[in-house]
Amino acid sequence: MNDLIDSAEKACVRLPWFALQVRSRHEALVAAQLTGQGYECFLPTYKSVRQWSDRKKELERPLFPGYLFSRFDFQNRRPLLMTPGVQQIVGTGRAPIPVEDNELEAIRQALCSGLPNQPWPYLQVGQRVRVAYGSLNNLEGILIHFKGSHRVVLSVTLLQRSVAMEIDLAWVSPFREARTAPTPRVLGGRPTPATVLVQ
Repeated sequence: MNDLIDSAEKACVRLPWFALQVRSRHEALVAAQLTGQGYECFLPTYKSVRQWSDRKKELERPLFPGYLFSRFDFQNRRPLLMTPGVQQIVGTGRAPIPVEDNELEAIRQALCSGLPNQPWPYLQVGQRVRVAYGSLNNLEGILIHFKGSHRVVLSVTLLQRSVAMEIDLAWVSPFREARTAPTPRVLGGRPTPATVLVQ
């Protein structure tokens, strides 16, 4: 009876997403193997046109070469790590770090939009914007201008990798993050800063 309760509780708890470093150019194969073993996987891809001397071909390529995402119980990771092609779980030192759900959900939402996208260098600076249009509504990212078009860059902080989505400038508005403002309280002769959320 207790086993049934324990398994029901585990089913209700959402396992965290982890980034897996895998053999380069084997991302889809490893994802298929892990899915066959019962793991939930997410391998974001984009379409790339390759030019050969006699023809052009559209290829499906990973947005984050050498990486894929999987949801699993870290305590039971051994079978996953024994899968051919899996090199390691991404983290700091020996401690794995789960990937933020909202970052993966933003990338999933962006890919479902059908808009052109491509891998992009990871950015930490730039104007943060919120998209207020269509299938990308409420998506937040960094606005850049590249080759005559505007793009919103979405990032996976843990991997320090990004994806750029082409957008129309009319779709975005500046996103204001928390800022500090003085409060009426005075400690030691100075105003104490307080966090003010601005929307």
